[in-house]
Amino acid sequence: MAASKATEAMIGTLIEKVFSALLTQAQYALDFKDQLEAMKTKLELMTAFISCTDKQKTWGFSLRDLFFIYQTGKDLKHINSRIEKMESSLGVYGRAEQPIIQQGPNNSSYQIFKYSPEDREPSEIIGLEKDLEKIKGWILSSNEKLQQIGIVGMGGLGKTTIAQKIFNDGEMVAYFEKRIWVPVSQNFCEERVMRAMLKQLGEDESGIEESYLLHKIQQRLSDKTCLIVMDDVWRMNLDWWKNLYPTEKRYFAIITSRNETVVNSMGVDESRIDPPKILNEEESWSLPCKHAFLTSKGKCPNKEFEKKGREILKKCGGLPLAIKTIGGLLAPKVHSLSEWNKINDEFHVYLTTERENNSVVASLRLSYDELPTHLKQCLLCFSVYPDDFEISGEQMVHWWVGEGLIRGRDNRTATELGFDYLSELVSRCLVEVVHRRGYDGRVYSCKMHDLVRDMTIQIAKDEAFCSFDEQGRQKLTQDSRWFGFTSDMDPKSLKKSSRLRALILTSSTAVSFWNVKSLMSLRVLDFSYCKLDRMNVEDLLDKISSLKRLACLNLSGVAGNIELPSSIQKLRNLQILVLRRCTKLHPSITSLKKLIILDLGSCPLQYLPRGLEKLIYLQELSGFRLEKLKVLAIDAEDCKEKHVPQMVDRLLPPPSLQELYLRRYRHKILPKWINPRHLSSLQYLCLEDGDIRIFEISSESDQDSVTTWVLEGLCSKFVPNLDLD
Repeated sequence: MAASKATEAMIGTLIEKVFSALLTQAQYALDFKDQLEAMKTKLELMTAFISCTDKQKTWGFSLRDLFFIYQTGKDLKHINSRIEKMESSLGVYGRAEQPIIQQGPNNSSYQIFKYSPEDREPSEIIGLEKDLEKIKGWILSSNEKLQQIGIVGMGGLGKTTIAQKIFNDGEMVAYFEKRIWVPVSQNFCEERVMRAMLKQLGEDESGIEESYLLHKIQQRLSDKTCLIVMDDVWRMNLDWWKNLYPTEKRYFAIITSRNETVVNSMGVDESRIDPPKILNEEESWSLPCKHAFLTSKGKCPNKEFEKKGREILKKCGGLPLAIKTIGGLLAPKVHSLSEWNKINDEFHVYLTTERENNSVVASLRLSYDELPTHLKQCLLCFSVYPDDFEISGEQMVHWWVGEGLIRGRDNRTATELGFDYLSELVSRCLVEVVHRRGYDGRVYSCKMHDLVRDMTIQIAKDEAFCSFDEQGRQKLTQDSRWFGFTSDMDPKSLKKSSRLRALILTSSTAVSFWNVKSLMSLRVLDFSYCKLDRMNVEDLLDKISSLKRLACLNLSGVAGNIELPSSIQKLRNLQILVLRRCTKLHPSITSLKKLIILDLGSCPLQYLPRGLEKLIYLQELSGFRLEKLKVLAIDAEDCKEKHVPQMVDRLLPPPSLQELYLRRYRHKILPKWINPRHLSSLQYLCLEDGDIRIFEISSESDQDSVTTWVLEGLCSKFVPNLDLD
């Protein structure tokens, strides 16, 4: 309660000081009274939110920084729109990290609580805490040079979750000099495992021969304490395993498997095998509640819902994967008891028809069948990737766009919608996040649980998208529409696949060139994961130009610098082009009228070809480095959508900019980067025919000093509302 009172007092002081500042600066606002009241209401709502979360101590402010925002804003509508965004995010953000102590002037100090996103994937360790403490105790108390630990149990029991928590634990990070995570899976391959290990050790393994890989690993680990996690082991080459570890330093291995015999054969003592327990009724109920009832701190406010929810989750048999999957179905429907009853009835039907891994398989199939039609095909695309493969979120979204599964609508680009779709699959526990962006949760990379992958493989086969053998490895047929190519496959087999629409190369090793002319139905061609040498690429690009239906081309796996040839203009349907290490773009690229994404990341380009304005559908131009940009002109004449100012606001031209022209900009506030601190070299600024009201020639720098422009020329034409100092 003391923390709550202190917080309320702080907010009260804040409101008082903000109101005082606003009253003295009221001339900057046209609608002062209405906006002042709106701000007061929103700040009071924020106070109420903080009061109800006093136990979490989630809020802290540097009053100086927040007051700076209010002082420099000077437009109350703009401030209120920002607060509205903060309001909307309160339900998403609910956890504060440890306070950061900042040094202020005169050796004073103050605390800032960094607000970070709640873990939005229902991958909690509820019911697994004892397993975590037991395994950590085994590791920290052992004096043996080689210690092996097994986590054994059926699929969906939480073995990988426990291993991940140990692997990322702060004590483990500090304890071990090296940590390696190895996804083994059903299709065990020594070479693939060793290359994955070397990659995590910071070694470029692409040029190392297979016979030398083991020696290289031993060399890199010879003087390091190391933790290695072998996840999802089905079988093991025991001779290889015994020779893996050098003897000079201490090594710990955590092995997860469904088969205790496999773990024993690898040398794990019976006393060091942890079989995770199934969750009891209370644990089963609390796991989904944490996310379904976020506003009530994980407590179900309705007894009828709780009774029905417990009845449904009891059918999951205490298996975390089944519980999380069903919880993902229940969470969006917490206001409809009839929907919960429907899920209960359907779950019962699936349980009576599915045979093995009963509750897990049934829950996954129910979750899939409940997906909207547009998300079903998006999910099935994951089936072409190898087991436990880390997939780029952006690459997956590009595939969906190129395949035509997503189209932009309602001022949202296809890419933005694609990331929304990916987040939806994550929230339904069908896709697992590996890395995500902190401030808005965008998924950078993801993967799929092996049981979910098994389901998508079966459905993809039934729907005739692709074919697989009994071990879950993809095989190419004449009717295949999607294909994930790996290094152990024969490129010549592609000649038989005239109906192929998406070809994803998932091998990290170099691939030789093959003729792609026969793939006339291809929409998506992705080389981002493989290594292509320059000679192969130049020959390949000429052949690719024959693929008239190609919509997405990713060449980010190119090993050397290349020049994009003139033949690129033949790809009239190309919408997405991703390049790396491209030294020159041929002017014919401006003929690609349907292009919406041009990604030039890491391309050492000196200039862009003239005529890019012809690409009228282009939505994203990224990666082009503009360190020496001198002149920038922005004309927003035909940009009437409300989101345009936000898009312009996200630009960040280099400080070398000397001339800036902003024409027909229909917004009251200048983009936030137009200030002396960001554009310190600016000499000439032209504001023409716009609705801008506020313009300042000085700004506060990071060191609390004021930076002022020394402009040689300032032009304002047809800007009647401009309040110029």
